[in-house]
Amino acid sequence: MKINITTHNTAAKTIIFPLVENEKLAENLSKIAKHVGLSAEILQQDFKAGAKETLALYGAVEGLEKVYLLGLGKAPKAIDFVKVFRSFFYNSKKKLPKNVGLKLKLAGLEAHTEQIVNGICLAEYEVGAYKTDAKKVAEFFTEDAVLEIQVAENHLGSAGKSAEIGQATAETQARIMALVDAPANYKYPQKLAEFAIESGKQYGFDVKVYDEKQCLELGLHALLAVGRGSTENPARFIVMEYLSPSATLGERSSDSPLPERSRRVGLVGKGVTFDTGGISIKGSASMSYMKSDMGGAGAVLGAMELAAKLQLPVHLIGVIPSTENCVDGNALKPSEVISSYSGKTIEVIDTDAEGRLILADGLSYIKKNFEPDVIIDLATLTGNCIAALGYAAAGLLSNNDELANELLEIGQDTGEKLWRLPLWDDYKDMMNSDVADIKNLSSAPVAGAITAAKFLEFFIDGHTNWAHLDIAGLAFGDSEFAKMKSATAYGVNLLTTWMRGIN
Repeated sequence: MKINITTHNTAAKTIIFPLVENEKLAENLSKIAKHVGLSAEILQQDFKAGAKETLALYGAVEGLEKVYLLGLGKAPKAIDFVKVFRSFFYNSKKKLPKNVGLKLKLAGLEAHTEQIVNGICLAEYEVGAYKTDAKKVAEFFTEDAVLEIQVAENHLGSAGKSAEIGQATAETQARIMALVDAPANYKYPQKLAEFAIESGKQYGFDVKVYDEKQCLELGLHALLAVGRGSTENPARFIVMEYLSPSATLGERSSDSPLPERSRRVGLVGKGVTFDTGGISIKGSASMSYMKSDMGGAGAVLGAMELAAKLQLPVHLIGVIPSTENCVDGNALKPSEVISSYSGKTIEVIDTDAEGRLILADGLSYIKKNFEPDVIIDLATLTGNCIAALGYAAAGLLSNNDELANELLEIGQDTGEKLWRLPLWDDYKDMMNSDVADIKNLSSAPVAGAITAAKFLEFFIDGHTNWAHLDIAGLAFGDSEFAKMKSATAYGVNLLTTWMRGIN
């Protein structure tokens, strides 16, 4: 699908008018009534512009076959534009022709072009990639289709750039959703590595993949311990690095306009491609959804790809420790004491608390080898976080108020909401071990999301600008776009939007 931004009336025979439920609605409906040759009173009676409300009008004037009125609700936020447009185009894409006009000018919605285009492009994604009766691509999403967006003259340039970002973001989000939705036999550590390599080649960032022998040489003992139970699909350690052409690694000279050094951002994502729980095995009721336990890795892969695609002026490092957590005679056992990349020893209380073990190696590695200015890790880590926050927000734990506040604010805009939980040392003693430097699970059945973060904090080696995002309830869930739970690409837009604003 090609997107054209124009100030002129579109030649498309199918037109969409998005409208906000506000004091200007009656005036805007009157203008539309004249445009389509209908009664303003009838439109005002039949359409109230509630969120996702639609009204289809047919062929009232020559050259115009169909008009849709699309409601945005009262005072819509940025994420509401994504939701409304994704819903409308997902549910309508089989009925839409190749050429569609979208009039933002009437209601003055040009400032939300990025979110609107993002929602429209996300509507193309379908969950059923492995069905044998593959669905035909909707005409609207074919290569020769055209979406023509009308904007006011003074928004022409900015809307064009915003549309490009919205479309690029949606393309990457869809790739990550497909990856997270993939079943366990199609997605294992080597497949994550291949995704990273292919993405790096296409968009211009470096990728290094360490196999199990190289992981042992590096000293990634915690990662390898978790992967012991998976003999067919051994662990992989993925390290990605992106430096934009406009970024710099050097120091600024007295006469140079360049910054002293582009901000160095480190991202670490949990990449457990399937989690049985190990010896501390999970119940069977929802184990099939554990194909999504690499949602944090998906967010990091997506953020790397999108940052490179948009050529953000940052120095970005992404680290993904990836493994399956399976059960066989070699599997990690509760009570074992294992080592880690940091050299610290860990008493394993529960093998289903495996995500924090592999993140411990990832965090220690990125801190020691890259010294990022900021470290952010993302993981589908604890059921306790879902118990605390449900499915509306991810947990945020950070040792830096400025970073935490930035992420909280951006999450409200992108719809990837966060809620901050305390990282106080009151919880530190709950992770004390009698036989090792730390244990991987508190014996108390409370504050599980917080004690997991305290465990991770143990491995950042005093870094003072770190945030941990527990995305267990957000990376995979229910939606109108699938009959079962499906991927959301949570974190991709959040991280990228944050990086767009840090320089």
